[in-house]
Amino acid sequence: MQTEAQNVVGRRAGGSERLARRNRPVGPHYKWVALTNTTLGVLMATIDSSIVLISLPVIFKGIHIDPLAPGETGYFLWMLLGYMVVTATLLVTFGRISDMFGRVRFYNLGFLIFTIGSILLWLTPGTGNAGALELIIFRLVQGVGGGFLLSNSAAIITDAFPAHQRGFALGINQIAAILGSVIGLILGGILSYFDWRLVFLVSVPVGIAGTIWAYTMLRETAKPRSHQKIDWLGNITFAAGATILLIGITYGIEPYGSSSTGWGNPVVIAALIIGVLLLATFIWIELHAEDPMFRLELFKIRMFAAGNASSFLASVARGGLQFMLVIWLQGIWLPLHGYDYEVTPLWAGIYMIPLLIGFLLMGPLSGWLSDRFGARPFSTLGMLIQALGFFLLTVIPLNFSYIWFALILFMLGIGQGMFSSPNTSSVMGSVPAEQRGVASGMRSTFQNSGSIVSIGVFFSLITSGLAMSLPTTLTSGLTNAGVPANVATKLAHLPPTSALFAAFLGYNPMSKLLPPNVLNALPAAKQAVLLGHNFFPNLVSYPLSVGLHSVFYLSVVMCLVAALASLLRGKAQIVTSEIRAEQQDEAMQLSSATVSNE
Repeated sequence: MQTEAQNVVGRRAGGSERLARRNRPVGPHYKWVALTNTTLGVLMATIDSSIVLISLPVIFKGIHIDPLAPGETGYFLWMLLGYMVVTATLLVTFGRISDMFGRVRFYNLGFLIFTIGSILLWLTPGTGNAGALELIIFRLVQGVGGGFLLSNSAAIITDAFPAHQRGFALGINQIAAILGSVIGLILGGILSYFDWRLVFLVSVPVGIAGTIWAYTMLRETAKPRSHQKIDWLGNITFAAGATILLIGITYGIEPYGSSSTGWGNPVVIAALIIGVLLLATFIWIELHAEDPMFRLELFKIRMFAAGNASSFLASVARGGLQFMLVIWLQGIWLPLHGYDYEVTPLWAGIYMIPLLIGFLLMGPLSGWLSDRFGARPFSTLGMLIQALGFFLLTVIPLNFSYIWFALILFMLGIGQGMFSSPNTSSVMGSVPAEQRGVASGMRSTFQNSGSIVSIGVFFSLITSGLAMSLPTTLTSGLTNAGVPANVATKLAHLPPTSALFAAFLGYNPMSKLLPPNVLNALPAAKQAVLLGHNFFPNLVSYPLSVGLHSVFYLSVVMCLVAALASLLRGKAQIVTSEIRAEQQDEAMQLSSATVSNE
């Protein structure tokens, strides 16, 4: 914080010679500038991570491609997961480089790169497969910018705020992340109704304003760790290993041969093995490197290790929740309640708002309370509440009464808000100030990697559940609806991902699965039944419930283990000592300023 003596020096220097921007002293309100700018960056990055989730049908229609056609599902998966893969693999590297050369400098660069990626997406010239490839590449550019933003935002806040206010500040930042993911769903549904390019254009003015604001207002309040070497071998093995491993998980979702998933695909198996071997090599390199990228010694800090372990487990538990809820709402509940498939993406986002409300209510409050009483009780209780919420999702029927569904989502939001900001504050406050950039990158890497693992595992569980019972259910249902037996049998043995992705994208699966000549040969009444709101949701309810319940039971287990890890983090001794040090420093500065004035 700036003292009166610093103000005098700053005014004198400004009167005779204008100081360079990076050398100007920060004012007493700088911490709020840092919080608002980094919160804007996180909000923008998370909005763009989910806005595509809802807008994919319109985007693919705009570039004239069917993402469910044979050989085209790869475009669908990479549009969905490519952004997350890039950010997850680069966060630690970006955090380490930022510690060496300046966190604010690379945060500003992230804002600029993200804005350039948004402009490229808005102006995408191609159509068909070329257009899909361009969109994926430009999304990867966005991911690079998002990596710089996400790896440095928590570190900049931690630098700017005193220890007794960090929980509240980081809670606001975490709220922005969750808020962005929900706003993205709603905003994507609205904007894509008018034009798919608006989905990407909306980030451009925000990115430009944020880039200028960050460059002119943010300051390096932490001294960069100069005279260090870049651990090139560690960076390369980590980035390659994490990327190959996550690619293997991504393609494990797709069917292979007669199997409903690709986990038996030799390419997927090879990717998983190579990825694990490279990451094992990376750990060996970091243990022997003179100046390692990944500060493994930080895991000797109990609070840091326990906080990251609980964060990873929590991300595995809830990372795929949004996808599962979208499938549940779009594929079953909304059509059964009379909503057209074209509008189910928008309403799926609206009906998940209770999750956001719960988080908004508890996020800042838990951060404020954890500043006074420590992170352990709030983060542990938050995970236990989430475990209960996931269990209750297995109790209610798929065609639920909305009030009970909304209350469970609200409970999950409360639990998530109670966990996130105290846990983040605990992790960031437990490390030395000069290593906050790499610590922030490590924290975000565990969180993002957990989300991708969650999506891969959750989709596989649902697909396996569909594969076990959907063929029989689909054969009997189609036959009873008048579809010839040979056609019904053939459709029943198609990969269940076709029906799953169709429901996820807000398409009527029957209009995609049934050949036009077969559909047109049926009486009008039979066509109306097959293409109506009730046929497919009723048909798929039981097969889908098997997979959904497996997913939610796994989430319960992950939340309970995360609660145990959180409980073992210990008391906030490091933060308490830092508060005392800050109080002593402020007293010394005040004394110096008084002597100078006299």
